[in-house]
Amino acid sequence: MRGFLASSVGVTCAAALALPLTLPATPAEAGPSTLTSEAAAPGSTQSLPLVPLSRKRSLGPAAPTQGLTRRNVRPFSLVGVVWDDPGSELNGRVQVRTRAVGTGDWSDWQDVEAHNDEHAADPDTAESASSRVHGSTAPLWVGNSDGVEVRVEAERAAWDAGEASEPEDDAGGGPEYGREAAPAAASLPGGLRLELVDPGGDPPSRDARTAGRAGGAPSGLRARSAHPGVTGGGGAKATVIPALSREETARTYFSDGTDQRRATPYIGPRPRIITRHGWGANENLRERGFLYTKTVKAAFVHHTASGNKYSCSQVPSIIRSIYRYHVVSSGWRDIGYNFLVDKCGNIYEGRAGGAAKAVMGAHTRGFNTNSMGIAVIGTFGATKPTDSALKAVSRLTAWKLGLYGANPRGKTYLKSAGGNLYRKGKNVRLNVISGHRDGFATECPGRLLYGKLGSARTTAARYQGR
Repeated sequence: MRGFLASSVGVTCAAALALPLTLPATPAEAGPSTLTSEAAAPGSTQSLPLVPLSRKRSLGPAAPTQGLTRRNVRPFSLVGVVWDDPGSELNGRVQVRTRAVGTGDWSDWQDVEAHNDEHAADPDTAESASSRVHGSTAPLWVGNSDGVEVRVEAERAAWDAGEASEPEDDAGGGPEYGREAAPAAASLPGGLRLELVDPGGDPPSRDARTAGRAGGAPSGLRARSAHPGVTGGGGAKATVIPALSREETARTYFSDGTDQRRATPYIGPRPRIITRHGWGANENLRERGFLYTKTVKAAFVHHTASGNKYSCSQVPSIIRSIYRYHVVSSGWRDIGYNFLVDKCGNIYEGRAGGAAKAVMGAHTRGFNTNSMGIAVIGTFGATKPTDSALKAVSRLTAWKLGLYGANPRGKTYLKSAGGNLYRKGKNVRLNVISGHRDGFATECPGRLLYGKLGSARTTAARYQGR
């Protein structure tokens, strides 16, 4: 197992909440990194170096291409491509096809989102500067598979492809390649590798009624241990943070023994959240410490770009795969998102540190401080998000933003840490619920999800009682 960085962020909490509570300083680092061997952990990652591929001469000139021809591999369910230098971009097209376990059927060629650097830690942070970090595509969920083929082709704009037509597939259904290796593709980043992720088995099922962890209250907010759903389970790890009514939520997080005649704060009811233990996170993979910021002023909505061909029963496996890909393959300290939402409206805890706390993620390069990232599982450029997913986003933001006094229909200022839209140090006025593309030039969260954020803001504000 590779060594993990020991990063830290100094934080001081002073968020103004709906009730007059002051958030005291929060320790930036919870402790040193202590890890066990990855060999003892559930799941696995196969890392296969890509090799140059050349088309037959009769097909005419083509852009440099690397990949792997069809091959048998150990079972996996998620794929991605990584490379050595995180500062290098993969300007090209990445496609894979896979063979399903059981049927032996090969899929059609599927595109993998090549541009993924906008989902990352902020520039000039310990997490982004770690020698473990690699460039990486978005992950693609393909289901239980045991065969793979991949091709990575540089952008044709940089090459004189003339009038060459697209190559015909050979008998195996793939592009027709000769035996001779093409020259090194200077326009492709170095060290390209195919990552095949096996998420491991699902955790044992537990009755959600016995789950009791509250996910941690923000510093200064009083989560009463006697309240139902805050403690319990006989000390066992909880799989679910149970839902609370709006009144129960206000009492749980804002009751501090002061005058109870004060106005109810603007906060939505706490939604049901499946914990890291609930989706089976292997805590030996991530860095052991936690990073916190001062407050949560905004929520950035993302899509995972991992495809829409999944059932909700597969989601724990998908999240375990993304988690392993972010940590083992991309070299991040933990999964990048603070929360994930599936098409059925289930909400999952993401990066470790406490669901109610201001945990610093790696989701929106340049704007990870004082924000949270919510990833809707799927790809929404041409597919509409479900109503259930949108409702979950609204409920989650109404609760979490309400803990820190933020109005989902409002605007706020965040200071850019640097990116391709805003220079470092610029104070940027953003919607409290923003899409990823509002902070970075990217297609994320997809056109059709981005277009629904206005209604999500209105619904979240209504949940808060505004």
